[in-house]
Amino acid sequence: MKKTLLFAFMALACFTGLAQQKQPVLSIIPEPRSVEMIGGQVTITPQMKYFANSEAAQQAAEVFVQFVASNYNFVLEKGTMQNSTLVFSEDDALPAEGYQLTVARNKIVLQGRAAGMFYGVQTLQQIMPLKPEVKAAKNKIIVPGVTIKDEPRFAYRGFMLDVGRHFFDVNYIRKLIQVMAFYKLNRLHWHLTEDQGWRIEIKKYPKLQSVASQRKETMEGPYRDGKYDGKPYGGYYTQEEVKQVVAYAAKFHITVIPEIEMPGHALAALAAYPQLGCTGGPYEVATKWGVHKEVFCAGNDEVFTFLEDVLTEVIPLFPGQYIHIGGDECPKDRWKTCPKCQARMKALGLKDEHALQSYFIQRMEKFLNSKGKKIIGWDEILEGGLAPDATVMSWRGEAGGIEAAKQKHDVIMTPNTYLYLDYNQGNPATEPLAIGGYLPLEKVYSYEPYPAELTEEQKKYITGVQGNLWTEYIPTEKSVDYFAFPRAIAMAEIAWSPQNKKDYTRFMNSLPRHLALWDDVRLNFRIPEPQGLADEVMTGANTTVTLKPSVAYGTIRYTLDGSEPAASSTLYTKPIVVTAPSNGTTTLKLIVITPSGRASSVYSATYMRKDYKTALNINPTTKGVKFDAYFKTFKQAKNVGEGKADSTGVLPAFDIRPFTVKPAFGVRYEGYVKIETDGLYEFKTNSDDGSILAVDDEVIVDNDGEHAPTDKIGMIPLRKGFHKISVKYFDAGGGKQLQVSFGPKGKQSVNLRNALFH
Repeated sequence: MKKTLLFAFMALACFTGLAQQKQPVLSIIPEPRSVEMIGGQVTITPQMKYFANSEAAQQAAEVFVQFVASNYNFVLEKGTMQNSTLVFSEDDALPAEGYQLTVARNKIVLQGRAAGMFYGVQTLQQIMPLKPEVKAAKNKIIVPGVTIKDEPRFAYRGFMLDVGRHFFDVNYIRKLIQVMAFYKLNRLHWHLTEDQGWRIEIKKYPKLQSVASQRKETMEGPYRDGKYDGKPYGGYYTQEEVKQVVAYAAKFHITVIPEIEMPGHALAALAAYPQLGCTGGPYEVATKWGVHKEVFCAGNDEVFTFLEDVLTEVIPLFPGQYIHIGGDECPKDRWKTCPKCQARMKALGLKDEHALQSYFIQRMEKFLNSKGKKIIGWDEILEGGLAPDATVMSWRGEAGGIEAAKQKHDVIMTPNTYLYLDYNQGNPATEPLAIGGYLPLEKVYSYEPYPAELTEEQKKYITGVQGNLWTEYIPTEKSVDYFAFPRAIAMAEIAWSPQNKKDYTRFMNSLPRHLALWDDVRLNFRIPEPQGLADEVMTGANTTVTLKPSVAYGTIRYTLDGSEPAASSTLYTKPIVVTAPSNGTTTLKLIVITPSGRASSVYSATYMRKDYKTALNINPTTKGVKFDAYFKTFKQAKNVGEGKADSTGVLPAFDIRPFTVKPAFGVRYEGYVKIETDGLYEFKTNSDDGSILAVDDEVIVDNDGEHAPTDKIGMIPLRKGFHKISVKYFDAGGGKQLQVSFGPKGKQSVNLRNALFH
């Protein structure tokens, strides 16, 4: 029997140790609504039979039978109600996606409707043992006695994959669907069209395949000075392939929602059919990321004919209720100077180009409504007036979702601040190239989809949540895996589990079993830092560090001498005693190695032997820092501030631009920095020429002297609250540069404009 990813998912352990433990601890993700351990166990053997009381129950049973066959090497036969140990029972009294699983008195009974039973099977698989535990139990499949009653918190539990920037073949989409289903996600948002590529076959417009799906080359990455890789790039899905994906997803109770972007992000389509743009072109499929000015012409009826023709071919491929029409990031530059767009605005009495976009969206909504479909759009569709039956996908924070819910429109929460899975998830220095931002696993898990500003009645319009994976800097299947997982399953628990059952500690204790499972099937997830690794300010000469691998049955290799750890480094077998010199630091570096041999990035923790700086007893409320500027020549930053200043004032941050017109100058900045939590903080300056940064009158970064742009970093333990900060800088001619940043050690830098006060 072929081993697919879903059925290859060796069930996640119900045990903290081996199968014979007396007190099993379930490791189910997402956490069910109700779990009652009732003692005892059921042992599954080849002699056991199963019974299903309906076609839907039989389908659920077959999923489980295939799972057992793929992983435990025996096939369960069908029996009668009387002689079967495994009973799959369709029960219309339970919610559509709810289920009840009972393991007791030598029977396993799963009840629910079609989708509910399917999700119950996923849970049953998760409480069965991992391979090492099956071996330890002498190949018996032991399931602990339990009653689980479960149903989802939100109806919409989504994951979005952008295939416009980078294309992923049908086999990978199938794999993604399998993983989604295992964690009870039920909506795949397929972002099919972009400035950089049109990815779905439209037979009436063949140039969408021959022209719009191809770009001549792609920029290698951000901030690369326009450097290109020189390699043509392309790909699209035929309508037959789309049908196959949609049908495959349906077997896993996942609805596929296509996105056809309009009126912006249309450059690829315009390259194929330039008459649809305001200028008439010529256009070229975009090779750079970002937002482009070329958009569909809102004053040209041929545009609407084109889009209606496109959607007429798209609609039959996707039986779901919704079509996503984009609506985001549509610059109005071309519309403002386009005679056709301006004529349309005048004829309709529209006050501005935002109202013109609203007209565009509402016109397309009417067409889709006439075909029995509803629209979803990004929160920009609120601008100029919301289409009558539109669902809003709130991505620019929560503001759009809050406003839409107040207007009694359905909302899907997908704020970039919590659910953009293409952001960095660790220290950028040790992570793959990303679009930016910082979104660690814990922050994803912390998201609460119901905004406090909404009333209970308004909260009813929040229909679900979605994690988004944009792929500007995610070119391969392995990189999709790396950025998506494990953050996507944290999002899955947000979407499924009751708020009162969310517990990050419990989630992290469950996660190692899931990561071991993924490792077994070669899912290229990000290997998280081990539990117990954290910077520490030491009060004595040494401290003891206790670590736990982030992957079940994984190992840790570490160094304490500053060298980079490797597979040959010291094996962690017991707590590490770390010693630091007085007023000095010691760095622990390590890697986590999975059972398959894959190594994590290098993670580190700094142990500093130094007293915390106590916060000042002040509470400034005015943002910015004071400055004194001196328009003369300095040789050292430490001398800046002597004599009367030539200019004084306040700036939002440590900005030298107001003074760069001078041939030579020095600036002293003074203010207070707000520290959000106790911890070890890292301050950095990059300057040309010299700079000195002090916190509470102690020099932390000494970057003084005449030199080219130079980085210097210093660390200091700080208590929560306000601390005095000062920066001195001088320029002796030539290069003029000062960059200052700070943040918790090893984490994303803090936004200085929000942290500086005077």
